[in-house]
Amino acid sequence: MSIVKYRKIYFVFSGILILVSLFLLLFWGLKPGIDFTGGSIVELEYKEERPSNQSILEKLSGLDLGTVYVQPTGDKGVILRMKDISEEIHQQVLNSLRQETVLIPSESGEGSEMQIVISDIEEKRFDSVGPVIGQELKEKTKYVVIAALACMIIYIALAFRRLQRPLRSWHYGIASVIALLHDIIIPLGVFALLGRFYNIEISIPIITALLAVLGYSINNTVVVFDRIRENLSRRGETFEEIIDESIRQTFSRQINTSLTTLFVAGAIFFLGGSTLQYFALTLILGILAGTYSSIFLAGPLLASWQKIKQRV
Repeated sequence: MSIVKYRKIYFVFSGILILVSLFLLLFWGLKPGIDFTGGSIVELEYKEERPSNQSILEKLSGLDLGTVYVQPTGDKGVILRMKDISEEIHQQVLNSLRQETVLIPSESGEGSEMQIVISDIEEKRFDSVGPVIGQELKEKTKYVVIAALACMIIYIALAFRRLQRPLRSWHYGIASVIALLHDIIIPLGVFALLGRFYNIEISIPIITALLAVLGYSINNTVVVFDRIRENLSRRGETFEEIIDESIRQTFSRQINTSLTTLFVAGAIFFLGGSTLQYFALTLILGILAGTYSSIFLAGPLLASWQKIKQRV
């Protein structure tokens, strides 16, 4: 099947996803986590066995705390990070964690009954903390991202500098950046949706995963472009045919690499606990978008660009 021939279908599909994502980001926005807004930190130490992270989160689920980050420390300690809370909510948190539901044999000796016991917990610290990522750093990050995208265009333009026909090297750089924006905007749109309906917040692990997606996506796109460069030496084939052939030649490599990474990210999502769950989800969304863009967008964009160039 010719991917380039039906490129308008892929462009429309990606365009719809991008427009929907931009709409969600514009009207609902992303829900910033305590890494960006600051909040409260509670450090506790259990006198007996420390419960699992999931058990702690379940006990706190009835309170309006937003996203709670659980960090085990030492053998029996735990640090909880959450949005800024009042002293009343602070005491409710402690009471919820101290209460433990256990099965105790009934006095009659037949069966058992549920009883609530109070666990012995020592509070080490309760503080309000400032944002890990301040406003100044957020402003600087915007300029760094723009500079990074510009550097990617320059890098790819230099890597393909010997290509002058049918397109110049900088066309490849711009096509790569368009694919990158596609791969970042779509996951962000999903998190805007999750933030609206499921109260999911943007945290440093999610930002880290997005940066990993950038590197992964640019690598996939360069693989396709490099094969196009090799195949341009052929005679008797049109540019569209060369792009199609290059995509077919790299298709198995793209799919196998993506599936391998998705298996690992999926394992982290299901087995890595709540702390890494949204990090893994970001990777999964980004890898899916990146694989799609490297196969169905990057090369076809070059074909469309060359077509426009011929008409002008």
